[in-house]
Amino acid sequence: MPLRKNQTLMNERVYNQSPDKLRSPDRTNRLQVDVVVQRCLHDVQVKTLLDIGTGSALFAEAFKKAGVSVSGVDINSDMIDAAKRHVPGSEFLVAPAEALPFADGSFDSTFFGVVLHEVSESVKALSEAHRVARCCTFILEWQYKHEEFGPPLEHRLTEKHIRALSLSAGYRSFTATPLGTLVLYKLYK
Repeated sequence: MPLRKNQTLMNERVYNQSPDKLRSPDRTNRLQVDVVVQRCLHDVQVKTLLDIGTGSALFAEAFKKAGVSVSGVDINSDMIDAAKRHVPGSEFLVAPAEALPFADGSFDSTFFGVVLHEVSESVKALSEAHRVARCCTFILEWQYKHEEFGPPLEHRLTEKHIRALSLSAGYRSFTATPLGTLVLYKLYK
């Protein structure tokens, strides 16, 4: 069966390279993993966190090192296998962001690490993150500008768009903090 136009676009937006490439030193430095985790945990009490679109669990591993109990989901089973290798003892499941297999309020917080631009139904994904989080959601995304790395501009999300998504999903407050080539958004219930 041929792909529909929106399926083709989604295949272009979803990361489809090896899990090991997600952990390259250049990419890890560019994502400022430790800075992101510090900023997320700075003004909020987070003991449990769900890493949505966890990939190879780069951020989940950093949150765990910071004392947070982490779980993660990803639609790619190879990524889940890598996540389990890098963060043993944590729960990682194959699941889409739009249908999280957890009860309401299962986690203090949820996290999207440069993945929200890849989901097929962003309002539904953010609504699911809101549903399973007791406190807040963190979103790390690329700045909306042309760059030689990261996704092309047409796949990036503007701050205005993320703010609108957060309101649609039921969040009451929103902050955006620029971090080099990235922006960290904090959404509170």
